[in-house]
Amino acid sequence: MQMTGGVVTAIGVPITLSFQGWVAMGPVIAWAVGLSLLLIASGVGLDALRLRHSRYRVGPDRAELRSGILFAKHRSLSRDRIRSVDLVAHPLLRLLGLVEVRIGTGEQSAGQEATLELRPVRRAEGERLRRELLSRAAKDGASDAQTTLAFLDPRWIRYAPLSFVTSALAAAAGGAVMQVSEWFGVQEEVIEWVGDVFRGMSVTGMVLALIAVGLAAGSVGALGLWIEMWWNYRLEREPGGTLRVRRGLFTTRSISLEEARLRGVDVVEPLGLRLSGAARVDAVATGLSRRDEEDQAGPSTLLPAAPRRLADGVAAQVLRERVTPTATELAPHPRAARSRRIRWAVSAALAPALVLLLLGVLLDVRVLTYLGTGTAVVLVPVAVALACDAYRSLGHALDADYLVVRSGTLRRSTVALRRGGVIGWTVKQSVLQRRAGLVTLSATTAAGAQAYAAYDVGEAEGLEFAERAVPGLLAPFLERRDG
Repeated sequence: MQMTGGVVTAIGVPITLSFQGWVAMGPVIAWAVGLSLLLIASGVGLDALRLRHSRYRVGPDRAELRSGILFAKHRSLSRDRIRSVDLVAHPLLRLLGLVEVRIGTGEQSAGQEATLELRPVRRAEGERLRRELLSRAAKDGASDAQTTLAFLDPRWIRYAPLSFVTSALAAAAGGAVMQVSEWFGVQEEVIEWVGDVFRGMSVTGMVLALIAVGLAAGSVGALGLWIEMWWNYRLEREPGGTLRVRRGLFTTRSISLEEARLRGVDVVEPLGLRLSGAARVDAVATGLSRRDEEDQAGPSTLLPAAPRRLADGVAAQVLRERVTPTATELAPHPRAARSRRIRWAVSAALAPALVLLLLGVLLDVRVLTYLGTGTAVVLVPVAVALACDAYRSLGHALDADYLVVRSGTLRRSTVALRRGGVIGWTVKQSVLQRRAGLVTLSATTAAGAQAYAAYDVGEAEGLEFAERAVPGLLAPFLERRDG
């Protein structure tokens, strides 16, 4: 009986303490729940007030939006200026049958696209507004039939882990583990656990194993991100000359691009995709916001990573050409351009190695000396290989109505730009370029990245290329310089 009583006591005491703890925490929990409910109710109330004070109207000449609770705001866009109507719906809006409608003019105002945002409207109303606002009278009274230029192939998912997003997500995962463990005060225990798991391995082996684990986690994240962004993908050409991209698993997006704004295409091949024979297609168009994050699905992306042959086919269809200009044979650049890239690459690779060697000598620490030597042995060959690849990627050509430039190694970009879209040339020549007889020519345009460069072209060849691409645009300045 004494033993039984001890067991009952041993069980009952923790239960009692736990119950007392919950009772003691009761007011805190009640305050937390009450505050959460108050915040939710406030958010819902503010949204209800905003919707009640928001009105829009689409007339024959203008699209108008009135909004504001304390300060009324009236915005208006001329229908002649409207160039895009995009529909976006996150999971809650989809559940309610609603969408956000973003009406854009394709112009930049204070660094942002001038838009009217209707949030939210019924999906059927959003589709009606999109069709009405983007309706254009086709040339010569004709109208294109709606055609599908590309649609999702689930096999494309194999390219998702080959992007730079994988390494970024791997680093983020490692940082998140350390940050969360610090919040809970168990960071030292996590580090000790990792040390116990890899006990017996060398430092190099442990680092490589951790990198492999991180890349595996990053690959899983990249796959999930790709599915969310590109599921149900479809690229269509609609009557009246509008390209429409639809995509998204949980958050659906419908992005419209008027072909009149199109100035060319950019076939992008990050290193991982290029090694696997894949590429993506971006539009070079006016009024599209440009994202610098690599491998992110921006408004200019027409085709996700797909086999290069398919990417060339889609680029040709987008440009209404039989063969895409981005597949034309490009003129190579002078060997002096290769020498420049090798010098840059070797200098960048030797810089950290020399710092480590210098510290090792000054501090008399052999480990730093060995590390510096190893860094040079590893980085220099890699840098030279990348420099040679960067040189091979250089090229330029003229193809019918397009000028084509290509550059890059970690991110190779082949841009086909309509000659009529070029509004100017920028000619740059450093002291070292002058000695090597090279120039960098940048075609400026109102679309895309605003400028597309042919790097390290022979001086005479480059100036002739610019003059042939857009006759008369550069000639007066050349005559002035020669005179």
